[in-house]
Amino acid sequence: MSHKINATFNNRPLTAEDGTTVGAALMANGVTSWRNTRKEGKPRGLFCGIGVCFDCLVEVDGEPNQRACMVRLTDGMRVNGAVTDTAEKEA
Repeated sequence: MSHKINATFNNRPLTAEDGTTVGAALMANGVTSWRNTRKEGKPRGLFCGIGVCFDCLVEVDGEPNQRACMVRLTDGMRVNGAVTDTAEKEA
């Protein structure tokens, strides 16, 4: 039996079913973009959903560059968008 868990995204409430990834929780709460590319400022969110593309990077409890599609949302988790786009830094 699943239950709802509560977290925050950019200091706003984020509620989702237990077992949901951060990316799925963001999408379920109407958040489709949570960072912008460094060079062109293009919005990014979920793309591949399986941890391959790194488009969904977020900061989780102070840890930057976490893939939202791979991290399970936990009660009280603090998620922030607008993290550094490491792929473009290397270009």
